[in-house]
Order: sequence, then structure tokens, then C-alpha cells
Amino acid sequence: MLDEIEQEREGWRRKAREVAKNVVAPRAAEIDETGEFAWDLVEAYSKYGFLSLVISKEYGGMDTDITSFCLVTEEIANICASSALLVIVQAVGTMPVVLGGTNELKERVLPQLAKEKGLICFCLTEPDSGSDAASVRTKAVLKDDHYVINGRKCFITNGGVADFYTVFAATNPDKKIEGITSFVIKKGTPGLTIGKTEEKMGIRGSNTTEVILEDVKVPINQRIGDEGAGWWQMMRTLNRSRPAIGAQAVGLAQGALDYLIRFVQGKGLAKGKEDRLGVQLTLADMAVEIEAARALVYKAANMMDEKVKGAPVQMFSAMSKYFASDVAMKVTTNAVQILQWEGLTKNHPVERMMRDAKVIQIFEGTNQIQRMVVAHTLLKGR
Repeated sequence: MLDEIEQEREGWRRKAREVAKNVVAPRAAEIDETGEFAWDLVEAYSKYGFLSLVISKEYGGMDTDITSFCLVTEEIANICASSALLVIVQAVGTMPVVLGGTNELKERVLPQLAKEKGLICFCLTEPDSGSDAASVRTKAVLKDDHYVINGRKCFITNGGVADFYTVFAATNPDKKIEGITSFVIKKGTPGLTIGKTEEKMGIRGSNTTEVILEDVKVPINQRIGDEGAGWWQMMRTLNRSRPAIGAQAVGLAQGALDYLIRFVQGKGLAKGKEDRLGVQLTLADMAVEIEAARALVYKAANMMDEKVKGAPVQMFSAMSKYFASDVAMKVTTNAVQILQWEGLTKNHPVERMMRDAKVIQIFEGTNQIQRMVVAHTLLKGR
């Protein structure tokens, strides 16, 4: 059985590597330069099943485990971190429905994502809450057979292109986290509009926008699970997605190292001269740190796949995200430094990779927040 699982995972890795090489690589620089959403990648990813990884086969999905999800992400990020994020955000938007939705809601939403190339996004962050997910100010008020939702979300990946919006709102603000509820809202619903599109320093190929909700009427049957279940759906989703963010960072760092090795070999900088020894030692440190980050990412993913319960899961999920993205930032910065003035130009992908790495340190919960999660778990005694 274990061999079958490993073979399936290796199949996903090979498939993702092939798509990254043949489909993503020719577009990576252009995607970053123009900052335009890559609809052609949606087409390709749908064909290979990358946009329905976490959806069960019952609804037309691939029904993969978290490890396979991370492998696909890592291989694509090796070439282009923006293109890998498309895989991640689709899974993140989908997971609350998968984890907490009724069968009727799943039947209405999931096949459209798995079979009809539909896109979904995850609407949590707000202008006044940032990484404090418990401070949701968007409100959902029950009136007869529907909710009326008002609020503003910001920095929403795929906000301007999604067909469905997974939205977190307070149905009972006095209960704090126990009063947060999630909903699925369809594109075109009156009152749901898109605000400004962000011009980011990195991950430029992903569409990042404000999502504005003004008296949006949402039927009760578009609520995900019970009232007050939103916080736990959110946390269960983020625990599963943060290793994938870590895998994105690992792939990015590995891509930068691979490019740097080819550059150094071509320039004759790794042939043992004393004045080049520092470069060689830096390459060695990069390789070790990437392997350490990869091990932590897949340990966290394995804990999810093994359905480990309790605080250690959240702790290792947070560890994997912040450690891997810090490594990616360090590796890409050193890559630019070693290339010297050439590293500052768009003639080499490492300058794009460095900009992308900085974004990964910040989104999906800043690395400072991840450290707080780890410290809190340690001090509670795990």
C-alpha cells in the first residue's frame, strides 16, 4: 500500500515537473513583467488536474493527499512562484467547502471547480485586521432565508478572476472566534464588487484585489456548515495550506540555487581558486538550508496525511511556512549578491525570485505570526 502511495506521489511530481518545464518556463518572465493573470495556465492546470487536487473523485476531483499537493507546488515554484500560487489558492478556497460544507453545497460547487475550470478564492484578510484572523469585521446578518453581508476584504488572491468567493464574516461578533461563519458567494451576486488591484513587488502574476461586499444577499444554503464554524474551517484550511506555501518557498529556493550553479560553472567561479572559496561555501550552505526546509515541509505535510491531532500539527505547519520562506529569502538574496551587478538585472531570474521570496514571507500569515504560533504551542506544553 505504501509503495502505491509513493508511486502516485511520484507521478504527481513528474507531471508537475513536465508542465513546469514545457508550459510555465516559457511564460515565467512575461508573467512577471506584465503582471497579467495567466489564463492559459488555468487551461493547462485544469487539464492536468492541478486545480482540483483536494476535491474528492466523487465530485470530479483528483483526491490527492497534502504531500502530493506540496510536490506539485514545489515543482512549479522551481520555475515560477506566481504560477505555483494559482495551484495553492485554488486549494485554499476549496478546502472550507470540502471540510465543512453540506453534501448539497458540495454538489453545487465542487463539480464546477473540478470539471468546468471554475476558480475560487479565499476571502479572509481585511484592512484593519491584517494577520489577526480573529478580528474579522465583515458582518453577516440573518434575515429570513438569507444573510446580508457587509464588509471589505483586501489582498485577496484571484479576487478579480474567481467564479466563487469563500468569505469569512462575523455572524455573532460578541462570541469572537466562535462567532465567525463562512459562506460561498458566486461571482455576479449583487453587491459583490472588486476594488483596486494591487501592484505588488513580487508574485506579480497572481491577481490580488480588494473584494467589497455591500448588502450582499446570500441564501442560507450557501453557508459552509453551521454558524460559528468558520474559525475552525479557517484554521484547518491554513494548517493544510501552510506546508504548501513552504513547498512553494522550497521550490523557489531550489530554482535559484540550480540557476546559480549553472551560472557559476559557466563563469568558472567554482574551480577552487582561493578568492572563489566564499562562493563555494555559500553554495554549500544554500543546499543544506534548502534540504532542511524541504524536510520540515514534508514532515508537516505527512502529519496532515497521517491525520495527527492536536497542537503539534498547527506548530509544524507554522514552522514549515516561516522557515522555508526565510530560507528562500536568504538563498535568493545570496544568489543576487553572487551575480553582483548582473543579479540586479532582468537578464537573470534570480532578481524576480528574490522579489517573490519577500512576498512569501508575508502572505498566508506573516512569519512573525507563525513564530508566535510556534512559541504559543511550546509554552502550552504541546
